[in-house]
Amino acid sequence: MKRILFLVLLIPMFIACSSNGDDMGDINDGGDMGGDFEGAAQGIFVSDAHPTMGTATVNDAITNLALTNFKTDDGPTLLLYLSTELDSQEFVDLGELKGLEGDFDYAIPAGTDIEKYKYVVVWCIDFSVSFGHAELK
Repeated sequence: MKRILFLVLLIPMFIACSSNGDDMGDINDGGDMGGDFEGAAQGIFVSDAHPTMGTATVNDAITNLALTNFKTDDGPTLLLYLSTELDSQEFVDLGELKGLEGDFDYAIPAGTDIEKYKYVVVWCIDFSVSFGHAELK
């Protein structure tokens, strides 16, 4: 009986930690990007530790990264990285996440090798975890 009571009390904590309560709708599974796009590279966000969705597009001049139809959960100290791998050990910091939902633009530092830094990662500094990522292709 104590185990059941413990589990009943524990479940709301897991639910509260996994989402901010917003319905994210269907999360894109990272499959076909569909349609044409203009840019040097593009990727669809997939969820990691938190529901994350949207599209990341690098312009032809490799000076700008655009997030469109972007949405993720709130968290402490969320940064946007261009990273060589999903663990974000080697990355280019594009700055703090500008918002949790909408379209946003980030400047890419001159000389950034977009073939080397092929992942866009929403990284939570406080917990060293990726909320979501997009692989640029």
